Amino acid sequence: MSAALPTLPVLHSEWIKLRSLRGTIGAYVAVFVATVGIQAFTAAAIGQSEEGSMGDDRLLAAYYALNFGQIAAMAFGANALSAEFHNGALRTSLAAVPNRTRFYLSKMAMVGALAFVMGQVTALVTFVAGQSFMGPYAMELGDPGTVRSAFGCGMYLTLMTLFAAGLTAVLRSAAVVLSLLIPFVLLVSFVIGAGAEGAAQFLPDRAGQMMMRMEAGDLVGPWTGLGVMALWAAVAVIGGWVSVRRRDA
Repeated sequence: MSAALPTLPVLHSEWIKLRSLRGTIGAYVAVFVATVGIQAFTAAAIGQSEEGSMGDDRLLAAYYALNFGQIAAMAFGANALSAEFHNGALRTSLAAVPNRTRFYLSKMAMVGALAFVMGQVTALVTFVAGQSFMGPYAMELGDPGTVRSAFGCGMYLTLMTLFAAGLTAVLRSAAVVLSLLIPFVLLVSFVIGAGAEGAAQFLPDRAGQMMMRMEAGDLVGPWTGLGVMALWAAVAVIGGWVSVRRRDA
């Protein structure tokens, strides 16, 4: 495996490819714009109307717009991988980097690193921007759980990006992945949560959001929840690796 680890030239080539894809860069920027913008707008509109106006859990409410930002994160991860499966791009990539494991790990490392940076910046700015409009109901960094929640929000966006990227490597289509993943996160998780609250805590979005809650769930706490979400992402990434190694370019 060590012979297949990413190298600086391969990582640099992946960086060049990613920044040259307009749709991918657009989705990447949209993670920040959608999350920060919607959070600030919503907080300005209703944040001071009454206590708990944005949700019973004040900490989770500080990241209300994550519901929208995660869609952009999924799109970034999916588009970053799907570009390799159009018009023979994968054959060209493998001609330059014949070791499929090195190629795949390099791409996922670059996607993950970019998602982590954007996720952490987005989380911090979202919290600060949103709370600036909350008036007497505002929280400050340093209040119980706030630093953990900001880090958790950034990790949530990172892991959701990798989850979508891994699934795209398996299914080879961003459109298919997004048509499955977005309803799964926004609708199926809600329906299952309404009928089986205990089991729902192990779904990727519910588990990851435990990092942004004041109180732990019955079965899953903040750090356990992050671990559960990381496991979902890891399974998807490993599945993508197996697919890239075994299927024809």
